[in-house]
Amino acid sequence: MKRVRTVTEAEVISEFLKNEFYHEEFHRDRDQFERLVLFADTTREDENALRRALLFRRRGHMWRELPIDTQWWEMQLEPGDLCKLRVFPRADWRKVSNGSFALADIVDRIRTRKFSGRVADFISKIHVLSYQLRYKSELSSVILIAEDENSMITIIEGNHRLTAAMLSVPDKLGERFRVFVGVSPRMNEVCWHNGTLSNLWRYAKNRIKHFWHDKEADLSRLPIPAPVPQSSYAEAVGKAAESK
Repeated sequence: MKRVRTVTEAEVISEFLKNEFYHEEFHRDRDQFERLVLFADTTREDENALRRALLFRRRGHMWRELPIDTQWWEMQLEPGDLCKLRVFPRADWRKVSNGSFALADIVDRIRTRKFSGRVADFISKIHVLSYQLRYKSELSSVILIAEDENSMITIIEGNHRLTAAMLSVPDKLGERFRVFVGVSPRMNEVCWHNGTLSNLWRYAKNRIKHFWHDKEADLSRLPIPAPVPQSSYAEAVGKAAESK
């Protein structure tokens, strides 16, 4: 991987939340916070705090596992990195993996194996996304974690899109995605990256601790920024459309 620039945690959370905001957990917040999510100003700490709380509503159990010394970079994937990419080991991916979560192995199984039932439906969605990526040119963001640039790389956001891209446009990943990578020498302590029993036990304890009430996901403790005037919002939408 080639480092492009350092980025703040707030920038990465903003991109993560933008990709997650269609989920049901955010339905009741969409009208109030859509502008804050889709047109983020990461120089404003009040907005950053709200975006973090919104993300923690769905992904707090994931984010708090990352080492406190994680440094975030925007990076460029190089051809030699593709063999080091691993999907996030969860849900339907476990049924596709056959024990290997290497992205190259997952893609090979999707190409060569037949699946049935719910897994077949899951694979069909990947193929649809793969077909769409052949003709779409706009960038989207994916989020990875690693110990360093030369180690194994785990996808924590973007499994579906990176798999679909590997099926259809593997030579154009750099043209399709902005790649954000969290780097820490302690990343092997994260169960998503290294599923040892001790890492999974630590995750389970943290999940139970925050199961009934996750203070970091509680929006009521935070001031809500004044809404942007409709004219300003429309202008921001127009500028965003022109930049694509």
